[in-house]
Amino acid sequence: MSKDGLSLYFHSNRSGNNDIYVSQRGNRNAPWGAPVPVTAVNSTAGDAEATLSRDEHWLFFNSTRDGGFGNLDIWVSYREHTHDDLDWQAPVNVGPGVNSAAVDTGAAYFENDEAGAPQLLFSSNRLGGLGAFDLYVSELPADGTFGPAVLIAELSSAFSEPGLSIRFDGLEVFFFSGRPPSQGGLDLWSATRKSVLDPWSAPANLGTIVNTAAGDVQPHIAPDRETLYFSSIRTGGVGGMDLYVTTRSKEKH
Repeated sequence: MSKDGLSLYFHSNRSGNNDIYVSQRGNRNAPWGAPVPVTAVNSTAGDAEATLSRDEHWLFFNSTRDGGFGNLDIWVSYREHTHDDLDWQAPVNVGPGVNSAAVDTGAAYFENDEAGAPQLLFSSNRLGGLGAFDLYVSELPADGTFGPAVLIAELSSAFSEPGLSIRFDGLEVFFFSGRPPSQGGLDLWSATRKSVLDPWSAPANLGTIVNTAAGDVQPHIAPDRETLYFSSIRTGGVGGMDLYVTTRSKEKH
């Protein structure tokens, strides 16, 4: 989701292969327009789980294309003009600090002055974790090369955490997990912290208003902090996996 709430990036297999699409709307109360494939970043391989950097110049996503380090790697594309949703340059692999011979997926990019170096949070099933998929963070120092990935132990578990989304201020994270208690399968969870230098709180299940027994995945917290987009195969959709949105009242400070 763009900062102005007028562009939404997502992936779909509607063409027979996972590709990244973008949909636009004229204002926040308008319906979404017809999705357009982002051909500059799509390939004949599978491309999925796109997420924008806060400044909206960078688009991170997963791909099984050639040139990676494993089965599924994280790639990034840059654009000069942030109001052109199709103006993306040729993607590049984010490198071996993040990617491995295992599956590396579900990236979320975060940067602010208090945190120091920018960070890429992501999920991986590499050796050394706590479960099937765990959550990791890699820092981007001044040389522009992502450093070694570090396990985020307070968010990971003996179960599977295949992806996450971090709020723009770094104080709240949403992820999906197979840990108990759940409504069935994968559920959406959240955790908070007082500052970007503190550890995360114990994760909390978002509950039955959001989660279902069908499986609810790939959360994205919008820049307004009140809107959460996610995917679900619950009853009532129009396909195998559809996009849903839930909102909450404005936070009180």
